[in-house]
Amino acid sequence: MEYTLSEQSYIAFSRFLHEKLGILLGANRQYLVKSRLSNVAREKKFDDFDRFLSTVASMQDRELTDRCLELMTTNETFWFRDEYPFALLKKDILPRLLEQAKNLSKQHGKLRIWSSACSSGQEPYSIAMIVNQFMRENAMAFSNGVEIVATDYSAKMIASAQAGEYDELALGRGLPKEYRDKYFKADETHTFKIDPSLKKMITFKRFNLLNDYSSLGQFDIVFCRNVLIYFDGNQKNKILTKLAACLPQSGILFLGAAESISGSESLFKMTSGNSGLYYSKL
Repeated sequence: MEYTLSEQSYIAFSRFLHEKLGILLGANRQYLVKSRLSNVAREKKFDDFDRFLSTVASMQDRELTDRCLELMTTNETFWFRDEYPFALLKKDILPRLLEQAKNLSKQHGKLRIWSSACSSGQEPYSIAMIVNQFMRENAMAFSNGVEIVATDYSAKMIASAQAGEYDELALGRGLPKEYRDKYFKADETHTFKIDPSLKKMITFKRFNLLNDYSSLGQFDIVFCRNVLIYFDGNQKNKILTKLAACLPQSGILFLGAAESISGSESLFKMTSGNSGLYYSKL
């Protein structure tokens, strides 16, 4: 069955998506909604796509609503994405933080890093590999411990990330051979499992960036990459304000290459490292 989606229904669902997740679909993206949700509508035996979207937005069936909201989120990810944040972490930021260890997150006495849109785990595990290698090369580095908090709206993605299991195709998306050989082992089904020592460094949680951040505590470094592009200007600035509250003075924020702090210049300043740019809390 080929569904049709009316303009009125599309606008109503777009508003619902914006309210719940902050995602802005924009005009003429009906194809995106249909491509991601049509299979669910068929599974639930809806013959009218407009009525299906209305049912989703009514939240009468919370499981259905949550499932569709998850399907509308973007989970594009790969290992060491954009490369430069991880080069900065290794060469510039971790050495400097080690020298200033007494200033690390006062609340926990340890190095704390937040991967705020972790998808299926590639970003936090990439961070963990860099930190783990740095600690091996620098005896007694961060002796009070390291905690990486990885969050995502999607319960499915969090479960996948927690499992730490990937196939050959997933490992081929940006993972250097040295890290593959060092941190992954294949089982009899050719599933590659991440080293348990890295899993122990990471706490996975389901989290909506539109919510209150106080339960997460303070961080020394926040990765919030390729997320803000889906929010309008007002919501983006609210998120940046909340991120700033999670960081100490000079705390570090990484955004995606196509993102900026426009409208929140009073909170952060752009900082140039040897390998690229990041933002420091003022």
